[in-house]
Amino acid sequence: MKEVIDTVGRRKTSVARVFMTTGKGRVVINKLPAEEYFRDEVKRMHALRPLALTERTEDFDIKVNVKGGGLSGQSGAVSLAIARAITEFDESARAVLKQERLLTRDPRMVERKKFGRKKARKSFQFSKR
Repeated sequence: MKEVIDTVGRRKTSVARVFMTTGKGRVVINKLPAEEYFRDEVKRMHALRPLALTERTEDFDIKVNVKGGGLSGQSGAVSLAIARAITEFDESARAVLKQERLLTRDPRMVERKKFGRKKARKSFQFSKR
């Protein structure tokens, strides 16, 4: 039986759960191949960057459930979850991933809208007369 490594990654309002097993390098995101889910090359590269840096693109089969937010936040969440799964599998990869800041949870969130304002900081147009 294969050992399954289960990790979670978050970014903005997106949450990604990664299930990693040893395999042939298949990456499935929300029941779609990674190429179909992240059609944009940049977002796909960002999501799969931990695999490329540790040179393990062909070693693992990865199943990802991701929800919330947009594609940018989702790719960041997937990246963090994959990086955490790789370090759980092989502790020696931690140094490479930490140096590239892939193990750091990005705390930036959208600022809430305040009352009496158009957005979080933007005011309504001011009319002197």
